[in-house]
Amino acid sequence: MKIVKEEKNFDELFSAAKLEAKKFFGNDEVYIEKFFQNPRHIEVQVLSGKNHTVHLHERDCSVQRRHQKLIEETPSPVLNDELRKDLFDKTVKMVSQIGYQGAGTVEFIYESGKFYFLEMNTRVQVEHPVTEMVTGIDIIKEQIWIAFTGNTALKQSDINPRGHAIECRINAEDPSNNFQPSPGTISMCHQPSGFRTRVDGAIYQGCKITPYYDSMICKLICQGRNRTEAIQRMQRSLDEFVIEGITTTVDLHKKILIHEKFVKSNFNVSWLDNEKIL
Repeated sequence: MKIVKEEKNFDELFSAAKLEAKKFFGNDEVYIEKFFQNPRHIEVQVLSGKNHTVHLHERDCSVQRRHQKLIEETPSPVLNDELRKDLFDKTVKMVSQIGYQGAGTVEFIYESGKFYFLEMNTRVQVEHPVTEMVTGIDIIKEQIWIAFTGNTALKQSDINPRGHAIECRINAEDPSNNFQPSPGTISMCHQPSGFRTRVDGAIYQGCKITPYYDSMICKLICQGRNRTEAIQRMQRSLDEFVIEGITTTVDLHKKILIHEKFVKSNFNVSWLDNEKIL
């Protein structure tokens, strides 16, 4: 991606984008879209079959570094009921009209009270557990059911989210060194547990983290009756998490969760790139 801030730079950056696309993807076709300076990243989980489409409400994925999500939560702290209804109605209409079948996520950029379609991921995403925590719905099970029958077994009235859930992606990276990967062997591993606390992953003492795959090694998900309680439960869980032998993002998450801007939900997708947290 290249950001053109002045018209005189357009030709140079357009050519650079084409060269990079050709190098990495074997195809130099690129497209131009509106750039948003301080947006939120909000997405809607859907389940769609031949019979109908339902939504499982939204996720806010605005805590990012270099366009990669670090923390996700549901519901979004910045939306009201009117904005949600408009977002859900348009999402369900779009997914239904294209005839999509399966689990999917429709992603949007949100800025100044308006939503802009970003993309649709036709798969289950990393952050799906926060939706499962507040809805009590097994998204993987529903995806398999749709593949088997062609229909979704759920009605919209079946989906009634409760509380607030937050997910922290635990990555084998060094945040103090520009998020450089941190492969190696985990010499000590103690995972948190407790009420409404979930760890998705496969790490253990003696586990070897290689440099050949994505740096995410597990996900920590916590739910509370409200956002404040979810943050507190996540703080307790991060304090319990012990991973030695490699550098991870655990300490970064601890600092983010107590930061005034996160607590007040006064952030956007550029926040971590522009403000030094560690």
